[in-house]
Amino acid sequence: MALQPSISKLKRATLQTQGLNNACAFGKGKEGTLKAIEHLRYVQIDSLSVVARAHHHVLWTRVPSYEPQHLESLMKDRVIFEYWFHAAAFLPMSDYRFALINMRRMERDSSKWFESVTKKDEQWVLDRIREEGPLRSRDFQSTKTKQGSWWNWKPAKKTLEKLFFDGTLMVSGRDGIQKRYDLRERVLPLGVNIVEPSIEEFARYLIDATIGAHGFTTEKQITHLRKEPRLREAMRSEITQMVNDGQIVEYSVQGCPTIYASSGFFEKRAAPVSAKVRFLSPFDNAIIHRDRVQWLFEYDYRIECYTPAAKRKFGYFCLPILFQGELVGRIDCKAVAQDARLDVLSVHIEKDIQNLAEFVHAFHAAIFDFAKFNACDNVRIHKVLPKAYDKLLKNVP
Repeated sequence: MALQPSISKLKRATLQTQGLNNACAFGKGKEGTLKAIEHLRYVQIDSLSVVARAHHHVLWTRVPSYEPQHLESLMKDRVIFEYWFHAAAFLPMSDYRFALINMRRMERDSSKWFESVTKKDEQWVLDRIREEGPLRSRDFQSTKTKQGSWWNWKPAKKTLEKLFFDGTLMVSGRDGIQKRYDLRERVLPLGVNIVEPSIEEFARYLIDATIGAHGFTTEKQITHLRKEPRLREAMRSEITQMVNDGQIVEYSVQGCPTIYASSGFFEKRAAPVSAKVRFLSPFDNAIIHRDRVQWLFEYDYRIECYTPAAKRKFGYFCLPILFQGELVGRIDCKAVAQDARLDVLSVHIEKDIQNLAEFVHAFHAAIFDFAKFNACDNVRIHKVLPKAYDKLLKNVP
């Protein structure tokens, strides 16, 4: 075992690597957006729209002057694509071959999810797209009322999903949340590697991707939501080999699982923590591994939109509050589009904040920036807990 890095160094290192401790870690605008996706290796897509959707929120948090049309433009340039990481995501096109494992698995055995899809359904959908160009699921809606026909929208939608998951179709772009599906050969750029990786190559890819994006990792984080025994076995074998070869180092930190980082990573000088307040998406890459957040930041985070209202502790769609390298609380927001207003339903401060005046100033700056990002002109803060923070945070300049 190598010398133990402190918990505070782990926090600073991972926030720096995640692009959350630097105002311009990846550059600006469209170019910065691409660099952020390539570095993070995926940005999760989510359809919930209480505030700006997760994929836009994650990128806006890291990329100055980010705008939603940057994603559509990068899709059009064919430098990113949509598929599945551990959830629906935007991925760098350079990582396309590592999506082939799931595609081939779906191609070989899709009966569990798509048993109702027939070859006739597939052929009809493919013929329409081949002749008409990219189509959305709504383009398959029909005025016919007979259920079960492949003219009916629901079977067509399921067929589109099946053909997307097995790689026959790709997403060429989006109209809002509606995907536009096209034939793979009309979306995938020439020269992209389409050789399916071995299970060992895939394991090595996940290890490199996780360490590269987070600075350090655990076995559990690498295989997040991936339960295949063969993959887990291959991952452990690859980790052992990489440790033996000196590519990565194994660390034992009190109160934490065994962690792995690139050789020399913790010898680098850690940057000072950011003085900005950031409101993180519930699906942010830095937050999505809940157990890691728990042992690293001593912050118990669960999204409560799937919890019955009576059992919610903090609110429907709470966003973690990041300040000076700590997760200090959470804020439950809702963008009211028709009134161009950001309703802050509640703010919960959960840790003692030493630089209180600095925090209050940074909080107000952040809430106005976040309102603007959500196309809101004004902010209304309803509840702040504990009460000691009520007037400080509600007294918006």
